[in-house]
Amino acid sequence: MNPVEVIEGGGPLILGLPHTGTFLPPEIVERLNSRGRILADTDWHIDRLYKDLLPDVTIVRARFHRYVIDANRPPDGESLYPGQNTTGLVPLTDFDGVPIWEMPPDAAEVEDRRRRFHQPYHAALAEQVARVRAAQGVAVLYDCHSIRSRIPFLFDGVLPDFNIGTASGASCDPRVERLVAEICFKAKGYSAILNGRFKGGWTTRHYGQPGNGVHAIQMELAQATHLTTEEPPFAYDPAKADALRVHLKTILEGLVALAPQLRPSTR
Repeated sequence: MNPVEVIEGGGPLILGLPHTGTFLPPEIVERLNSRGRILADTDWHIDRLYKDLLPDVTIVRARFHRYVIDANRPPDGESLYPGQNTTGLVPLTDFDGVPIWEMPPDAAEVEDRRRRFHQPYHAALAEQVARVRAAQGVAVLYDCHSIRSRIPFLFDGVLPDFNIGTASGASCDPRVERLVAEICFKAKGYSAILNGRFKGGWTTRHYGQPGNGVHAIQMELAQATHLTTEEPPFAYDPAKADALRVHLKTILEGLVALAPQLRPSTR
């Protein structure tokens, strides 16, 4: 099984999808407990939500589940949110802090998974970033995520609908941040926050180098915006999704239109 799906587009926009995959090798499935096999922490239907919003978009999608290894964590396992509850390179618990393994992986197995899954995903993503940057003079990496709107283990209260992360402004030009934030904050019936609980994962922080013409931004959507329920079977709600897709399309179109202004030579 190829761990990564790549669709090459001709435009400046790249969609990263590190958490929509549900594939688990049989030997890993056997080691998960009943809680883990629910796969509750999947970014459910995010690939469907963004499908065909724009032509000529490059897509890099991990086909493996984050319980195999988390493609949006640093390969050395360093915490992205020191002092806060989170999950690691290979999660030992779900987002509720409940163990998911009958037999947790040891360090050797984590390294094996890093080599077999995490490394190929980022090799493919880095290749596409370099290709788009060379062809367009700029690359805009938009990392697509979703999460349940209520998870007391990770955050208090109810999560806003749009959670925009730019590593506190370090991962992209201010114009990118401003464009996305303005669309989200003006979206009627939705709530939004910039660099709140989710400031951008390793993908955003690692690839975002605006001085070199690579701009990265993470969008973490509350799953209440597009799911019928945030519990199994995590069904897609077409009516909710269609309303949300209007705003997502506006964001992506705006980023494509902005991209030529972001080329290093035009700053």
